[in-house]
Amino acid sequence: MVFHFLRRLILFTLFYSFVAAQTQDQVNAASKFLQKDGVQGHTNNWAVLVCSSRYWFNYRHMANTLGMYRTVKRLGIPDSNIIVMLADDVSCNARNKFPATVYSNNRRSIDLYGENIEVDYRGYEVTVENFLRLLTGRVDPSLPRSKRLLTDEKSNIFVYMTGHGGDEFLKFQDNEEISAFDIADAFEQMWQKKRYHEIFFMIDTCQANTMYSKFYSPNILATGSSKLGESSYSHDHDSDVGVAVIDRFTHLVLSHLEGINKTSQATMQQLFDAYNFDHLRSTAGVRTDLFQRDPSKVLLTDFFGGVAQAEVVQSDDVDDARDFARLASSAKPSVVAESQSGKQQKVSTAWMEMGSDRLGELGRNSYGLSRVWASVGLIFGTYAVTRFLF
Repeated sequence: MVFHFLRRLILFTLFYSFVAAQTQDQVNAASKFLQKDGVQGHTNNWAVLVCSSRYWFNYRHMANTLGMYRTVKRLGIPDSNIIVMLADDVSCNARNKFPATVYSNNRRSIDLYGENIEVDYRGYEVTVENFLRLLTGRVDPSLPRSKRLLTDEKSNIFVYMTGHGGDEFLKFQDNEEISAFDIADAFEQMWQKKRYHEIFFMIDTCQANTMYSKFYSPNILATGSSKLGESSYSHDHDSDVGVAVIDRFTHLVLSHLEGINKTSQATMQQLFDAYNFDHLRSTAGVRTDLFQRDPSKVLLTDFFGGVAQAEVVQSDDVDDARDFARLASSAKPSVVAESQSGKQQKVSTAWMEMGSDRLGELGRNSYGLSRVWASVGLIFGTYAVTRFLF
């Protein structure tokens, strides 16, 4: 009698453990799916690149911005996800000995202006108001999509600013100023409106570190070129152009980023460790207290690169995948992408709706069958063991 009771107790315990383990596996799988890309938790990357200066003698600030633009494009962020604010008055300036070009070194090896540049806010459109409206999404309904920051709560945003500044302010076009409080409040509005997942803020100007001192919203990592009371210095000077062509801090950052590609495992901390006072002649700063992750575990491509989602399927599912592909190819899109004048192209297709039921059915059948066979095998195995023991 006791032996029968113990045998049933063991069978029940093992069966319950199996069910609990399967349930936990489902929870973990669901959590991983909802998190999308694992640790990062974001599904799209954006870049906002701002040159707040104008006039020929500020050539280097425009080269800073265009150099950053070239880098984020090379690492995978498409033009549709990049907003550039640039005076754009040096490439065709009468004093430019090399018309329609912008270079960042005196060797003139790379034309940053190139043929595929997209400037979204040009000339006198580069204002404090337009910048704050861009961040917060408080724009006129008539504004083209190409001039909008179409982010959501799964967006990582790289915000880069360069120009002339001072203690907690940055000048815009020698006409107005934006304060550290303005940017801090704009970021808070973005957080409240679920317009970002994480922000990486970088600024290259005099006393740059004061510009992120007032931030108070979560998930913001910030860095700057110089501390309170320090200037930010230029680097290369081109005697033919007649002015400095890049700033030291941006030059160091771009040089570091040239060593990585789209699949690089280089981290933010490695970039911060590369800051060198002898090169910069100023004290670069980093603020991490608002950021939830350890910079040594944050990939540079989490902000400078593109994001692509992929799903791995088992070889047994090839036939099912082919059936679904045929279904997809036979359906027509329900929404046509915008014209080339629109930067953000989102296409919603009818086959996604038709195929979801098919995939769900296939998944439920496969998963249910595997659970049945696993349960049967476990029960028979346990029964055989208990019969042998008792």
